[in-house]
Amino acid sequence: MPKQHSIPGRIPAMTKAHKLSFAGVATLGAAALAFSLAPADTKASADSVSAAPAALSSQQLQVKTVGLSGQLADAQAAAAKKKAADAAAAKKAAEAAAAKKAVDARKAKEAASRSAQRAAVKPVAAKTYTNNLDGWIRQSLDIMKKHGIPGTYDGLHRNIMRESSGNPNAINGWDINAINGVPSIGLLQVIKPTFDAYHVAGTVHSQYNPVANITAAANYAADRYGSIDNVNSAY
Repeated sequence: MPKQHSIPGRIPAMTKAHKLSFAGVATLGAAALAFSLAPADTKASADSVSAAPAALSSQQLQVKTVGLSGQLADAQAAAAKKKAADAAAAKKAAEAAAAKKAVDARKAKEAASRSAQRAAVKPVAAKTYTNNLDGWIRQSLDIMKKHGIPGTYDGLHRNIMRESSGNPNAINGWDINAINGVPSIGLLQVIKPTFDAYHVAGTVHSQYNPVANITAAANYAADRYGSIDNVNSAY
């Protein structure tokens, strides 16, 4: 191969081998540039990048839907529970009201029954006594019994007949008591100091009252002789 000689100031001419090498390098560079700038490759990359966010949004939506369904189920369960509790409370209140109504009805019935029973029982009439010696003695005996004063109908009657003949206004104006200014008065002829000392509560405070006179005299006789039945003469 003939040698090439360079001339100063002049670019040497490329050989055929040089030209082929340069052309190959240029071709490779152009191909690389075309590959990097190709529209098809750019679209594929964009689709790959955008696909990830789209898939993530769908997953998030699915999670949110599941969460919402769970909340709705919980809300429905809570509402059902509240409804059941309200129904139970209403039932309990109704039962309590019914029980109270039954109790009130029973009380009313019992009250009406008691009222009817009271109405059926006739009140006991107050005991009455005749306004004579027999009635006075009997009334005195009831008062004496109430106060624990001993004595019998016979003992009272016997001493009354001896002392005054049954006259509640009888007055002894001749014995020592009369002389001293305190005459014996009434059915059993008691003086005022004795009557005042042995007067029985519940009777009239008067020597002339037949019942008060008998009861006070019987009380005095019980204190001094044990009973009016033991008196057979002036006492």
